[in-house]
Amino acid sequence: MYDKGQGVIQSDEEAVKWYRKAAEQGNALAEDNLGVMFQKGRGVNQSDEEAVKWYRKAAEQGYANAQNNLGAMYRDGRGVPQSDTEAVKLFRKAVEQGDGFAQDNLGFMYAKGRGVPQSDEEAVKLYRKAVEQGKAGAQNNLGWMYKNGLGVPQSDEEAVKWFRKAAEQGNALAQYNLGVMYRDGRGVPQSDAEAAKWIRKAPAKR
Repeated sequence: MYDKGQGVIQSDEEAVKWYRKAAEQGNALAEDNLGVMFQKGRGVNQSDEEAVKWYRKAAEQGYANAQNNLGAMYRDGRGVPQSDTEAVKLFRKAVEQGDGFAQDNLGFMYAKGRGVPQSDEEAVKLYRKAVEQGKAGAQNNLGWMYKNGLGVPQSDEEAVKWFRKAAEQGNALAQYNLGVMYRDGRGVPQSDAEAAKWIRKAPAKR
């Protein structure tokens, strides 16, 4: 409640205090949340190593969200030596529990051939599972596969559909991608105004 400012004044420091009390009693959800606070430097000094420590505790209890988070740390080499193999192993454990973020992340590993044999078809299959859970990152990734005909028949209209779903959830990369489709008149009527509107929403991606 302190984390989200629900019923109390929002306070990262108070959130950390209570997460820590629960985490020290072995509560997996609290361990994962505490890891997030360390990763983002919210209410504590930012520390990838501390984030990894708490993610690992929760992951070892089989908590899917923490398995995904720890996998991302291995993928990016944050707080641990970079390892695609470890990342894939952890993403797969979370996928087996139906975690949408992990489905998206494992799909990305297949798309890039990182830690697994490259397979656009396998990537698309995982992205589809994640979009069924409304995950914006996967919606954008699936749109990219349709735009480029990777693992699916090429379709600008399908690409636009998925970019739009993700863009409307605030995904900056999808906002940029949707803007480009309007700019180039692919899957939508060409419109500089619509292109500018969406690209402006994603300045970091320009």
